[in-house]
Amino acid sequence: MQVLKVDYQDPQASAEFSRSLRETGFGVLYNHPIDQALIDEVYTDWKGFFASESLKQKYLFNKVEQDGFFPQTVSEQAVGFSQKDLKEFFQYYPWGQYPTELSDKTRQLFTQLANLATELLTWIEAHLPIEIAQTLEMQLKQMIESSPQTMLRILHYPPLTQSAPENGAVRAAAHGDINLLTVLVGATTNGLQVQGSNGNWYEVPCDRESLAINIGDMLQMCTKGYYRSTIHRVINPEGAANASRLSMPLFLHPRSEVRLSPQYTAGEFLDERLSAIGVK
Repeated sequence: MQVLKVDYQDPQASAEFSRSLRETGFGVLYNHPIDQALIDEVYTDWKGFFASESLKQKYLFNKVEQDGFFPQTVSEQAVGFSQKDLKEFFQYYPWGQYPTELSDKTRQLFTQLANLATELLTWIEAHLPIEIAQTLEMQLKQMIESSPQTMLRILHYPPLTQSAPENGAVRAAAHGDINLLTVLVGATTNGLQVQGSNGNWYEVPCDRESLAINIGDMLQMCTKGYYRSTIHRVINPEGAANASRLSMPLFLHPRSEVRLSPQYTAGEFLDERLSAIGVK
């Protein structure tokens, strides 16, 4: 299994990127338009936030709206697993809570990532077989127009007190994403893996200067499985248990009323999944 590294500037980028998503559920972009200096500044801001207990308590999450800081005690629990993930995170929506103590850099990064994700949806749709494209309720990029559900999650995986927690918990247990498309900037350390069709796990090549993009369950549903939502995880580090890990995925969501299939609207599917992983 090979997740392709695609040069965003290459004339064949759209085709190569879509092929990687089709074959592996993931694609990696380099020479992309996201400002690397901005990414670094945002990471610096959030390192300070996660180091401050008072700030985290000030911006605790809203269970109904799902914005704000989620402590590890209420972190996600992947479907089929008995332990919560070893992580804490802040969910930023343009309309939601945002720490006034931080700079405006996160808002700028959100805008850049959302604009790129919209472009990538057009790449993906351009390579759909016509018989599947004709079944979409609307163009993919129209599904996300003015969507209040798209959000940037700033994840902090704290240092582990022991390299192999006794309860078997991991930083992020094997799961598929709920949304249409996830755009992940390079994390501060490695650990992201994708599961191949043979059941084996493979490293996703996402260094500091690249973006990892993966299919979510909603895109799999509305493309009738042409693009597959691939299971992935973040493993506990070997020999680096005392190191924190930060990452920032943008989760691209359609508006709640968009119909993904005869069975589900986007809002219905999201509510069902959030309840299943224990955060709503």
